[in-house]
Amino acid sequence: MQSSIVSEAKAIENELIAHRRHLHQNPELGFDLPETTAYVMQQLREYGYEPKAVGKAGISAVVGPDGGKTFLIRGDMDALPMKEETGLPFSSINGKMHACGHDFHTSALLGAAKLLKVHESELKGQVKLMFQPAEEIMDGANDMIAAGILENPHVDAAMAMHVLHDNLGKAGYTRGTGCGSSDVFTIKVKGVGGHGAAPHRNVDPINVACHIQLALQTINSREINPNELIVLTICSIHGGTAANIMPDEAVMQGTIRTMNMDVKAFARQRLIDICEGVCKTFRAECEIDFIGDGIPPMYNDDQLLTDTIRYIDDLLGESTAQPIERMTGSEDFSALSVKVPSVLYWFGTGSTEEGYNYGVHDCRVTFNEEAIHRMAAVYTECAMRWLEEHQ
Repeated sequence: MQSSIVSEAKAIENELIAHRRHLHQNPELGFDLPETTAYVMQQLREYGYEPKAVGKAGISAVVGPDGGKTFLIRGDMDALPMKEETGLPFSSINGKMHACGHDFHTSALLGAAKLLKVHESELKGQVKLMFQPAEEIMDGANDMIAAGILENPHVDAAMAMHVLHDNLGKAGYTRGTGCGSSDVFTIKVKGVGGHGAAPHRNVDPINVACHIQLALQTINSREINPNELIVLTICSIHGGTAANIMPDEAVMQGTIRTMNMDVKAFARQRLIDICEGVCKTFRAECEIDFIGDGIPPMYNDDQLLTDTIRYIDDLLGESTAQPIERMTGSEDFSALSVKVPSVLYWFGTGSTEEGYNYGVHDCRVTFNEEAIHRMAAVYTECAMRWLEEHQ
């Protein structure tokens, strides 16, 4: 199977690169993916599938005979709200950018879809394709789960890959908890606006926001066991429009990342307590909004990981799959990992030494397109082999 799947994937490499470049030039955000989903749907139909809409903007398709187990493979589709500065001839020009490689993920999953359809008669069960929206806002996986992606047919195991700023072809993994949870929050501090020369008549929300920012740092420095990992970051503070006008509102946005669900729950509650306490101290009010319940840490199922390491090394060569450090960043595929046995791999798409100088979420990031067909082959191989061994 090794030489067949790899060579078959290589044979459609130009097609997969064309998919990637189309998606790269036309990035869309969150759940608002009309062009992206239409494109994916059309490709799947051309490959012989009957794709279905799932949730707000997700897509699923199934290949293989009824009656056996089901192996799910996922690719996310959304981009980031940032202006591209790569200078590539197929750069985005709409002020959005596939700076996290989701155009790679979608294209690789389309490649796997085509390969699996060719080998449908050999499958010992079903493979479910999950094209997911809204990974960047940590809400797409939960939306598709709520819409039934794990049923009809019931999913028995799941796998995803994400690009990584590392050597081409390396498949990184972490045993146990692979990356952090994520709770995305917005804090609206409400004061009383007025003239900047008369602060005593106002309630300064910017001052309150500054005190909140400092106070929140005590959650990880004074309230969490130092043996536990937690990152609480305020990444955005906005308030005011002029040098002499005190605003009536300041808005803060950030995230909490942990590797422990108890720590996650504790940190969420302490954030609320601290914000409300600081605001009361300074005569302000606040509204705190979390995006849902957030997502859990990503847990890699040990047996599924052991199996897929073997499949990947058989396919692409010994030590292609390599252990890497766990990541504080989040991947909302983790929402599946608490429902079914799951694994997440980080696939190398070019290191600094190979001439790729920037990592994901950088407006200058580029990726080696030779990775796409390899990722498609990995998806195909892992799905086929797992079903064969677990029929």
